[in-house]
Amino acid sequence: MAVRRSVPMRKCTGCGEMKPKKELVRIVRSPEGEISVDLTGKKPGRGAYICKDKECLAKAVKAKRLQSAFSCEIPDEIFGGLEEELENG
Repeated sequence: MAVRRSVPMRKCTGCGEMKPKKELVRIVRSPEGEISVDLTGKKPGRGAYICKDKECLAKAVKAKRLQSAFSCEIPDEIFGGLEEELENG
């Protein structure tokens, strides 16, 4: 008899939809306060998830959802880097 594993679900900070963790990109704030894209999903720190879609990133930026998820201000360069990662990833 095969064991059925539950699929970990996460909420996109842009559109607010629950999706399987593997379909989302993790953005992480390290314990040192550095914000980066975590493609492995294993970096230490506070994580927020976003769809691999520029529109979701734009919604999250406009509503300042990443700032509230990480409880800090996020420099514009970070958003530029995230956009590049979404295009390339």
